[in-house]
Amino acid sequence: MTLSVESLLDLYERRGDEHYGEDVTQHSHAVQCAVLASNDGAIDELVAAALLHDVGHLLAGDRPMGWRDGVDDDRHEALGARALASLLGSGVAAPVALHVTAKRWRCAVDPSYLAALSDTSRATLVAQGGPLDDDECERFAKHPAFRDAVRLRGWDDAAKDPAAPAPSLRNYEPLLVDLASRATRAEAR
Repeated sequence: MTLSVESLLDLYERRGDEHYGEDVTQHSHAVQCAVLASNDGAIDELVAAALLHDVGHLLAGDRPMGWRDGVDDDRHEALGARALASLLGSGVAAPVALHVTAKRWRCAVDPSYLAALSDTSRATLVAQGGPLDDDECERFAKHPAFRDAVRLRGWDDAAKDPAAPAPSLRNYEPLLVDLASRATRAEAR
């Protein structure tokens, strides 16, 4: 799957008003997450990962008959990371690929985190494999993108305020174009 910055932004313009089991739209959730990352001093790649971490939900298209929103797992993290890797590079794709694993890890290591999850996140946790076991936690903690994935997960969980203002994703176009240019230059080396 080959994407461009323009096709990503178009996808959010066409489908960003969809809900995904939470009280916010895909667009609002994406922008809230990116704002939180920016406010936290995240580097450009991590702001872009925050913005686009759930793009796999939109790329998955229409759900098959019998799909249970908020219950069934569409592996959106893998789909999104694959689509973003060649366009924006691994610094964006790796945290996107691991943000669900970060949820599973946090649920395993912090019972209060699990209790604070939204109903939808708790329901999808089951479809995503539940909390990690001890060996999985240890392996995940050694992954090079571990810290970024856990940070992304925190912003993801906090970016569900239906009353928050939702500026346009187009505000992030210069950032995405710059990251795409950097990824192209890195690939050429």
